Amino acid sequence: MLTLFFRHKNFMIAILALLSCSILCQILISVLYRRLIRETENMSATKNKSLQKLKLKFTSCRQLHESIPNVGVFVDKYINQLCIGRFSVSFFRHLSGQLTLLSVLVAGIGACLSIIRGESFLAIAPFYLISFLGLYLYFAVSSLADIPGKMGMLRTNLIDYLENHLSGRLEQTKLDMRLVGMEEAAADKPDDKKEEIKQTAKTTNMPQDDDFRMPGKQANNAPAFTPSEAEELELLLREFMA
Repeated sequence: MLTLFFRHKNFMIAILALLSCSILCQILISVLYRRLIRETENMSATKNKSLQKLKLKFTSCRQLHESIPNVGVFVDKYINQLCIGRFSVSFFRHLSGQLTLLSVLVAGIGACLSIIRGESFLAIAPFYLISFLGLYLYFAVSSLADIPGKMGMLRTNLIDYLENHLSGRLEQTKLDMRLVGMEEAAADKPDDKKEEIKQTAKTTNMPQDDDFRMPGKQANNAPAFTPSEAEELELLLREFMA
């Protein structure tokens, strides 16, 4: 049997390569969704950049509107925009199916050429065998990866967090957004300015020192003493000078 496989070595290598790439696409998508599901179990401490951007975008929308009635649509849009490298997840899903169909097509072409050459059924059988095994392996991996199930679980976790947890912590999320922006700015600055930006992020809620150092400048332009305090101070000075 191995001799028959090596008899059409070029076709077999092409079919196996296409099937391997197809299965690899399924595995990459499954790993991505599994990692995101694990991160959504503790969204408040997640370090995933795409999930952090989702939180900040949701917070910005809540600041513009009192409520977001279609949180599900908001989450679906995020899931549809997920990428692996520079390509979207949907691209890899379609690519996986197309590569599988292409491997079956290559096997059919090889079988047709063998029939034209007048080869026996035993010589053509490897093409049918590898096609059936390849399709079985593709659907088996797709079932184990369970991409639709993982997508639904990710969607449920995100909607639950945005509706039931994040809505009551908008102020804290706004502060996180400010700190994340300053940290990203620090990453683009030279080394001698990174520490200064980080210190500014830590003290972002403190009043500015310039408000206390500038002479004659008071908060909200309020007078230094009330009228009663001024009168008491004047009496004390007169007693002291007497």
